[in-house]
Amino acid sequence: MKKPLVPLVATLVVVGLGVWYYLVQSRVAPSPPTVSIPLPSAPSAAPIPVPAPASVPPASRYPVPSSSAAAASAALPSLGASDSALRAALSGLIGADAVKAFLAPDDLIRRIVVTVDNLPRSKIPYGRLPVDAAPGNFLVQGGGGHASLDARNYARYTPMVAVIGKLDMQALADVYFHFYPLFQSAYQDLGYPNGYFNDRLIKVIDLLLATPQPRGQIELVQPKVLYHFADPRLDALAAGQKLLIRMGPANEAILKAKLSELRAALTAAPVGH
Repeated sequence: MKKPLVPLVATLVVVGLGVWYYLVQSRVAPSPPTVSIPLPSAPSAAPIPVPAPASVPPASRYPVPSSSAAAASAALPSLGASDSALRAALSGLIGADAVKAFLAPDDLIRRIVVTVDNLPRSKIPYGRLPVDAAPGNFLVQGGGGHASLDARNYARYTPMVAVIGKLDMQALADVYFHFYPLFQSAYQDLGYPNGYFNDRLIKVIDLLLATPQPRGQIELVQPKVLYHFADPRLDALAAGQKLLIRMGPANEAILKAKLSELRAALTAAPVGH
C-alpha cells in the first residue's frame, strides 16, 4: 500500500502548489492598462520671411551721355543761380540780343522743365514759359458762328522761329547735356523722384512731331471768353500741338525740322561721350 501512495501524494502537492500560486497572484493589484498618450507634435517650422527687394528706380530709356557726371555737377552752379551761366551759353549759340529779346529773365531751367512737362497736357502754364509771349493780339476773321483763325497771327511767331531755324541743334544739345544735372533736379522737384527729364523731353518731341497739319481755314468757336478749334479732333489735341497749329504751316514746318534734328542729337551720342 505504501508504493501507490507516493504518486498520489506527489499529485496532491503539485495541485496544492498550483492552487496557492493562483490565490497569491489574484491578490496582486492588476497593473494599470497601458494608455497611449499622444505626444504633442513638434510645431511646424514657421516660414522665414523674405525681405522685399529694395525699390530700384527704372533705368532711363534715353540716358544722357556724360564724360564724368561728378565733374559736370561740380562745375555747375546751383539751380537757383544758374540763369547767368545758361544765358551766357545760349548767347554763344543765338547771340546776346536774341537771348535778351526772346528769353524770360529768370528761372530759365525751371521754366523750361515745367513747360516741357505740360506740353502734352490740355493747358500750358503761360506764366511759366521760358520765352516771352509773342507780340500783338490773337487775331480772328469773322465772328459769331463763322470765326476762323486769321493768318496774320502767324507773323507774330516768325522772328522767334527764324532764330530757331538757324540754330545748330548739336551745339544746343551739348549745352543741354552740360546743364542736364540741373534739368534733372528741377524735374524731380516737380514730383518725379524716379523719373528722367530727358525721357520726358524725347516723348514730348515725338508728340510735337506727330502734330497734324490741317488744310484750309481753321474754324473757331467761342463758347466763353477764349476761342477753341471748331473741329473736335483738333480741339482734343495736346496744348503743345495746338500751339504749333496756331503758329501757321510755314512756322510749324521749320520747328518740326529743327525738333527732328534735336531729337537725333539727343539720342545719337553714345553713353560716356
